[in-house]
Amino acid sequence: MTLLSPARRWSLLFTVAAGLLLVTLDNSVLYTALPTLASELDASDSQQLWIINAYPLVMAGLLLGAGTLGDRIGHRRMFLAGLVAFGVASLGAAFSQTAGQLIGARAALAVGAAAMMPATLALIGLTFHEERERNLAIAIWGSVAIIGAALGPIIGGLLLQHFWWGSVFLINVPVVVLAIIATLVLAPKGVPDASRTWDVASSLLALVALSGLVLAIKSWIAVPPAWVTGAIALLVAVIAGASFVRRQQTLPYPLLDFAIFRNRAFLSGTLAAVFTLFALAGLQLVTTQRFQLIAGFSPLQAGLLVSVAALGSLPSALLGGSILHRVGLRPLISGGLACGAVGVAVIVFGFPHGLGWVIGGMALTGIGMGATISVASTAIIGNAPSHRAGMASSVEEVAYEFGGLLAVAILGSLGAALYTAFLPVDASLPAAARDGISHALQAAGNTAPAWLDDVRVAYDRGYQTVLGVIALVLAAGAILTGVLLRRAPTVAEARNHPVH
Repeated sequence: MTLLSPARRWSLLFTVAAGLLLVTLDNSVLYTALPTLASELDASDSQQLWIINAYPLVMAGLLLGAGTLGDRIGHRRMFLAGLVAFGVASLGAAFSQTAGQLIGARAALAVGAAAMMPATLALIGLTFHEERERNLAIAIWGSVAIIGAALGPIIGGLLLQHFWWGSVFLINVPVVVLAIIATLVLAPKGVPDASRTWDVASSLLALVALSGLVLAIKSWIAVPPAWVTGAIALLVAVIAGASFVRRQQTLPYPLLDFAIFRNRAFLSGTLAAVFTLFALAGLQLVTTQRFQLIAGFSPLQAGLLVSVAALGSLPSALLGGSILHRVGLRPLISGGLACGAVGVAVIVFGFPHGLGWVIGGMALTGIGMGATISVASTAIIGNAPSHRAGMASSVEEVAYEFGGLLAVAILGSLGAALYTAFLPVDASLPAAARDGISHALQAAGNTAPAWLDDVRVAYDRGYQTVLGVIALVLAAGAILTGVLLRRAPTVAEARNHPVH
């Protein structure tokens, strides 16, 4: 057990939070920059989605292995290695010349992020030992994740207003340098456990399974659907996933011990992380695009709009961490998801009546998501044995990244498909308008042809439908976690009787 002074503990929290902020910023910083990237790099619709998805996809595939590797070589060393890789990849992304180069740089960024993410939460779990203090530290950690996700579109919009698009990656470099220096000074070296083997094959199987699943979803939701490609991708995902599960059962130290999911609190925390990021990432993605393309918002204005959710989440996130020991997990996790569902529903039904309804719904959604995210991490870390802190942290991070990954893969493709489906059968509508909203607006140019109203109506109907899907998913999450947490142990009870 590593004992640090209070000043050093909280300074270390600030340092790992800076790393976490970088990782979460890069998940959402391109939402407002996507229209600019499409123009500057001549990126197709498919390339645009892969520019966003390459980052969470590679990260989610590597996170389990990164957490176990951290258990083996030490989380301090993993955090430092991740910072270095992230800084180098940021330079590569900033100066990419083609869409393909940027996709590759985003994948490289994910390698550094995957090394950092489990280490941030593992270092907190290993240095904050008093329950209430640890709950507050994790709540602050979760709040930073929300802030990063919300600040991404704002920072992206602000930089695009004054600089070229590569600046959204270049700003990572000075933060990386400062975080490296602070980590060397503050973070304990820890005691690496060389008996923890790192299984490269398992990490690759996880990555292949996730990649196949995402490709299958994109292929089937595309217009027109690529059924054969999707079927082959799903088959590859199933084979890789089954191989991963079977391999874990034969390893003395598996990347993922499935027995830990028998703990209802751990399972609920994991599911809550998936539902929360699915909703937040999906809401940010479709809202920033809609208000830039249809309402004529600047990237900064669109970023400020979706930041309302973060402003709503901060008070409830901090409050949730401080009252968890009194109220327990169920009201905060299940109740937060239910509140988020109501917030998104407010946007769905109030959207046609003015921007005020959108802002109010965003704030209400943020309040719910803040309550959930403040304790989802505690439910995961607090219900795992301390010697598997890296694995638990990886599961938590995979859940968040998987939620965001599904949001982009499903909701991004679904929005494009619904737009095409809602377009009227009209001979006067140009063929370009059916290829996507960006092509439609380009075809219209500076004029206002009669068919442009039909295009906007179709896009807005698709936007509302996608938001309806988000609300239903959150409602389902509230019910599911509510049932699971009826007889779940408290965090303190789980600490006394951990799953081995």
